[in-house]
Amino acid sequence: MPLWLQAFLWGAIAGGALLVGSAIAWKWKVPPHIVAFVMAFGAGVLISALAFELVAEAQEAGGLLPTALGFLAGAVTYVGANALLARQGAQHRKRSGGQQPSEEEDAGSGNAIALGALLDGIPESVVLGLGLVAGGAVNPAVLVAIFISNVPEGLSSTAGMRNAGRSSRYVFGLWGGIALVSGLAALAGYSLLAGASGVTVAFITAIAAGAILAMVADTMIPEAFERQHMLTGLIAALGFLTAFVVHEVSG
Repeated sequence: MPLWLQAFLWGAIAGGALLVGSAIAWKWKVPPHIVAFVMAFGAGVLISALAFELVAEAQEAGGLLPTALGFLAGAVTYVGANALLARQGAQHRKRSGGQQPSEEEDAGSGNAIALGALLDGIPESVVLGLGLVAGGAVNPAVLVAIFISNVPEGLSSTAGMRNAGRSSRYVFGLWGGIALVSGLAALAGYSLLAGASGVTVAFITAIAAGAILAMVADTMIPEAFERQHMLTGLIAALGFLTAFVVHEVSG
């Protein structure tokens, strides 16, 4: 199978985890503390993948300076874009409770939520495509981390959208579209950077890593802490350890 097709498929599979979480939340009413548990666990998994896979590999490929600059650029870009979307009604897009506004309460919030979901998912998918550029195969630890973190994101967001009165057509259309775009983002990450220098790959990888860390801190951890409180740190640590074990075994 050609690498460009692999990039698209792995990105779509990782994005499809959002649909898995969404289907669970739509069919069953998942207790809020369970949602918070998987959200905290997913946050720990992503942080581990950032530390041991993305940032470390970027530094090895291109050096400290492009890695640091890219990481900072990614975090600043995400926070700035997230702040703009928050003003349009997307600040609680990953919340499972009644924080999300309905379209009647805040016109345009549905579009803002959709754009916010794209903002959250694209950096993760680009990283999968970059992994194929660097090693010729998708990084299993990164793929597992993204998949594990996307399930609670879809679960929590869908629970909140359902509470806000969003239709099943809107919810599943949104996550299905995000899965498709995730595949395209992974394809772009591979196609546009195939043959790029180590410095360029390091810079782009670090941009994605910085954006992912900002997303975890801004959206996933607050949702987890709201329900689990003092247990959030322990659950996140378990997620971190799980991803680290996957990293060691796959390495």
